[in-house]
Amino acid sequence: MRFSVYQESHIGGRKVNQDRMGYSFTRDALLLLLADGMGGHIQGEMAATIALQTINTLFQQNATPYIGHPERFLEESFLDAHRAILDYRAAHNLPETPRTTIVACLIQHGCAYWAHCGDSRLYWMRNGQILSRTRDHSRIETLIAQGKVKPSERDTHPDRNKLFNCLGAPNLPMVEISRRSSLQAGDIMLLCSDGLWSVLPDHILARSLHDNTIVRAVPELLTTATGIAGKHSDNVTALAMLWEGSNASADEATITTNTLPLGEVTTTILAMSESEGVESDAFDEAEIERAIAEIRDAIQKTTGITSRN
Repeated sequence: MRFSVYQESHIGGRKVNQDRMGYSFTRDALLLLLADGMGGHIQGEMAATIALQTINTLFQQNATPYIGHPERFLEESFLDAHRAILDYRAAHNLPETPRTTIVACLIQHGCAYWAHCGDSRLYWMRNGQILSRTRDHSRIETLIAQGKVKPSERDTHPDRNKLFNCLGAPNLPMVEISRRSSLQAGDIMLLCSDGLWSVLPDHILARSLHDNTIVRAVPELLTTATGIAGKHSDNVTALAMLWEGSNASADEATITTNTLPLGEVTTTILAMSESEGVESDAFDEAEIERAIAEIRDAIQKTTGITSRN
């Protein structure tokens, strides 16, 4: 596989960043993850952290070096993450269960599969056009499906942030899974929290990622979104992946996995020790930089190519 990837998160106007993002890859499989802890419930950041760690652990256990049943893996890993969040509540005797939205994309053998719960989105883009995107599990999407609200009101309707599906709720989550989608060189996968898409319309996201490299586009989009939202800005997080297939010529920003040893997994998703406090940010800037450095070292040792995240 050859791909470029960039991820970034801004706290916005909030006291705590409850968004989490990360990616992992083996020689033949790539997993992209993004979760948005729900601020209306306690410790949303912990729900998001637990979700990423649980799904990533299962990926590392099952990607040998690829996932045998991608759709089943996505569904079962989401449900395992949901149960892990419930277990966290029980272990810490919390008055309610932390909750989070989640979106994941699994890429292997030139095909992408994605799944989501809630309103964290995935966009599949090609040549500046959006081929597909996830539909939010929200009240507004239900109203649009029922013909009670016009699609043009999707990003402005007062019910757009009312969700009926997430991890950590009393009911078992509904995991919505995509069809298998064949990627072409130049395709872009964008995973983002509602702090981005609720401020910037879809065509702006697509145009920016088409006109600029992902390393330039993502920071600019996040800065623009937080600037527009101002002091009331939500956490804003995005993870973008540019697919280059297997035959494209590599540059300094390209990750090439073809020579990675079997059984090796590289990840930016950091484990959190039991001793860390529940209010700690498991993805602070220093830890992210250390993870990026480790990835660069791994790529240089196996391919001689530098990865720039």
